[in-house]
Amino acid sequence: MENMMKRLLAVTAILGTLYHLYLVIHPYTPIADLRISVLDLTQVQRATHVFLIALLGYLVSFLRIRPRNRIAALPLSIMTFLILLEFMRLELPVALKGFAVFIWACTMLPTLLPATRKWSDVACALLSFLPFVYLVITYETLIYRAIMPEPWDLIMSFAEILLVLGVIFRLSGPIMPTLVMIFLIYNLYGDGIPGLFANPGFDFDMLLGKLYCETEAGIFGTITGVSLKYLIYFTIMGAIVTRLGFGLIIANIALLFVGRSPASPGRSCSVMAVLMGMFSGSGAADTQFVATLTKPLFEQVGYNKLVAAGVIATVGSIAYITPPVMGSISFIMVELLSIPYSLIIVMALGPMLLYLFGIVTYNELYVQKEKLPKLQISALIDFAYFKRYCYVFIPIAFIIFMIYRGFSINVTVTAAALLFVVFAYADHAIRPPLRNLMLALEEGIIGLLPIASAVIAANMIMSMMVMSGLASKFSILLMEISGSSILLAVLFTGFFSLVLGMGVPPIATYVLTSALTAPTIQKLAVMNGIPEEAALLATHMFLFYFAVLAEVTPPVALSAYASSSVMGTDPIQTGIFAARVALPKYLIGLTLILSLSGTALLIVPVVQTLPLGEAVAHIVFTFFFTILGIFYLNTAVVGYFRRNLSTLERFVVGICAVLLFYPSYWMSVIAMVVSSPLLIRNFLKSRPVAPVRES
Repeated sequence: MENMMKRLLAVTAILGTLYHLYLVIHPYTPIADLRISVLDLTQVQRATHVFLIALLGYLVSFLRIRPRNRIAALPLSIMTFLILLEFMRLELPVALKGFAVFIWACTMLPTLLPATRKWSDVACALLSFLPFVYLVITYETLIYRAIMPEPWDLIMSFAEILLVLGVIFRLSGPIMPTLVMIFLIYNLYGDGIPGLFANPGFDFDMLLGKLYCETEAGIFGTITGVSLKYLIYFTIMGAIVTRLGFGLIIANIALLFVGRSPASPGRSCSVMAVLMGMFSGSGAADTQFVATLTKPLFEQVGYNKLVAAGVIATVGSIAYITPPVMGSISFIMVELLSIPYSLIIVMALGPMLLYLFGIVTYNELYVQKEKLPKLQISALIDFAYFKRYCYVFIPIAFIIFMIYRGFSINVTVTAAALLFVVFAYADHAIRPPLRNLMLALEEGIIGLLPIASAVIAANMIMSMMVMSGLASKFSILLMEISGSSILLAVLFTGFFSLVLGMGVPPIATYVLTSALTAPTIQKLAVMNGIPEEAALLATHMFLFYFAVLAEVTPPVALSAYASSSVMGTDPIQTGIFAARVALPKYLIGLTLILSLSGTALLIVPVVQTLPLGEAVAHIVFTFFFTILGIFYLNTAVVGYFRRNLSTLERFVVGICAVLLFYPSYWMSVIAMVVSSPLLIRNFLKSRPVAPVRES
């Protein structure tokens, strides 16, 4: 049975990947004239994508069962049972109500009884065909029945919702589906909530119709379209890069630039993470890859295990903001803000480099303080190796060129992935077996499953927030809490984002925070002198950045868990050390939105707003003071610059470093004047004294 399911999973995954790849070339083929719904219509394409995610998710769950905490899943079970009772109250045939009970048992019973997982996964995989086939058959009339759905529309909607929630539970745990249920129940019973957050309370049949029948809402909305249009192609390319042997080549090239310094392990994992981030855009996957390759280097030099794990976890998350292949959030920004992806690439570049500088600075200061020995490697990769394999960066250059020429992202990334395949089989030193290419096609869509299921859930949440008007209510609350102070509003939003990110993926964190807080942050930014367009871009980049930081903020930090699993450390402590490493990363995010000069770290807002000379001046000064702040804050955290700092010196330098991040030139100059003499004195005291010659 298990072998048969493995073969079924492999075949289905490969077909699913090929379906998405074919969508890229379909408009240019004669088949496009036939107007086949699953190939030509947005609603049906998205439904096909959701169907494949659900089907493959349940097959993966059958083969790779992960135990889940039954206590943590209890709220999800109770809330889904509550909507089952709501379904039973609808005026529907008894047979449909009985079918609804069966669907609930298949999808949610394993949350309470893990022993039922095997049979329920098979049943759910089969059930996933029903709402998909029904939509393909009825799509022409279905969209007109969103307000007044028919009985079969209702049962198919109920099935699709529970199937999506069930697959998220199996792949990622109970928190995300529980969050979806909280918003669904809020829309159902909002009329019973007093005060500001009351809503009219919607009929259950109307909610089911909106979530399943509408093209641009619910399960098949715009955010789900992001997974279909963008994310799948980057995961396919990432799988091809890894499976065809380019991952190890990239790692070896990273080692070329680090030498034998005691700081080389930290340097190598930083370079490696950036290079891999150019191809993958997945934080946890990059962390696992980097940790596996650099663990022996850290052990040989003698890094503290937790420091090493913290450095790796922190650099792993940099993939989300490393152009040109960034995390899924960037593509949602493209859709929500209707801006070119090239603008996001430019805006992400500054924060990424500052983030990286913070990690490298911490690593260098730590190594100097601990006086670690040099790395002993018998032979480093030489420059000839780089010249031999530098062609691996051609697809990345190709992606950047094509994006700036205005080509669509799915066409560009598919062509880049094809370039990797051509290079792999043209280079006799690589030339992997054909089976590796098949594995890459299989893993291309399987690697997307946790992200895509979270994206679908985020689309459902967004739709329900729009219906209830929750975003405007939350904006009023945020304005009252902050007292119209942008600093307080930004601090509250950053904290809210980090707390939310403890339970949900970065993409869901961004969707929720952008819907709930972006209007208020943008309004306050405009009140503080930032032009409207610049405020819009800076607000969403701030929310993007903090959603990424949630990946490495304890207690629930996916990159920290990935790092600790390889390094053999406690994941919670690893998360704490990951938060300490490059602590300035939190302050960088706050700088982006506090004033127009702060937005200079994003480059685009000031270039679009100010005359070129003035914009360049803002960019130069803001980057200068931010770089200085990063260095000073890491000096205070490590407690070392050429010699150990006293407690008072660390305190003074740390406070001045925080002030350097605040985008006020006068404040930055004062902080620099106060703190710099302390470090200059340390530098002068640490210099060796030349011996006095006797006359």
